[in-house]
Amino acid sequence: FAAVVPKVELHLHIEGTLEPELMLQLAERNGLPAPFESVAAARAAYNFENLQSFLDLYYAGCAVLCKEQDFTDLAMAYLKKCAEENVTHTEIMFDPQTHMANGVSFKTVLNGLLEAVESARKEYGVEAGLIMSILRHLPESEAHELMDVALPFKEHFVAIGLDSSELGHPPEKFQSVMARARKAGLRIVAHAGEEGPSQFVWDVLDMLQVSRVDHGIRSVEDPKLMALLNDKQVPLTVCPLSNLKLKVYDGELESRLRQLFLEPPPPGLCCTINSDDPAYFGGYLVQNFVWLADALDLNVQHVAWLAKNSYTASFLVGDKLRDSMHARIDELAKEYQ
Repeated sequence: FAAVVPKVELHLHIEGTLEPELMLQLAERNGLPAPFESVAAARAAYNFENLQSFLDLYYAGCAVLCKEQDFTDLAMAYLKKCAEENVTHTEIMFDPQTHMANGVSFKTVLNGLLEAVESARKEYGVEAGLIMSILRHLPESEAHELMDVALPFKEHFVAIGLDSSELGHPPEKFQSVMARARKAGLRIVAHAGEEGPSQFVWDVLDMLQVSRVDHGIRSVEDPKLMALLNDKQVPLTVCPLSNLKLKVYDGELESRLRQLFLEPPPPGLCCTINSDDPAYFGGYLVQNFVWLADALDLNVQHVAWLAKNSYTASFLVGDKLRDSMHARIDELAKEYQ
């Protein structure tokens, strides 16, 4: 059922879809030294210990992305996977600061991605939007410099995001740049409560005024926060295989996810399932659904609920389409009961 049900992906870093085969192909095409000797060597390196060791590898892989065509090829490979997995809409995060530090212009990154968005709409019928993400390990002054470059292109963004390492980089560090984004009419999303504490979830809600919380898994540590998230139906973009691979709640992940997904009283949290950085974490969206369903013993109705949540939480999907997709999911669920 997870494979055939329509769904939206809301937490996906396009740089995190860089499979080893494409990484080596782009290095050769761009005349760059290969980051790894072989595909097998690259896959072996994907056994990282924590978020920081993953990020070090992730940023090294980004060095092969140099030209518009590189970003188009990267995004098209992911969007083709969306079509295969019945992902009808996706809201793709991208990290321009990473590429600008490598000497690649903002316009090169954006134009390459927009070409893929348009091509995927025509070729695969997949609708994609872009979330421009700010790297929280860099100073807020650099985030403002990014906004100087990016705001003239704001019509191409469905939101502004905040990602990278949480520890040592609290949400309050980015209050002014996110206020600037809101003033420009842009929605805000932010990573919080992954490696950082549950307090960071409060902070992104209060200080940054986010529309969605990315990850948010550590919200389970705070009953008041859980009650607020349930009452306000604040969407959480949860990434199970990412949590597993990065050893978030190592040894007790399943019990924590059960608290998040199954224990809150009705209506239940507006949790969604996502793949985060699937090339590195061992699974695209369907594999995340399947792993979670196995871990928590979810039934068809649970999976249908999660798929419906993805349309509810989407910035791309309007009310009319959301209602029709909810109805379609309910009908499909009846066939699989």
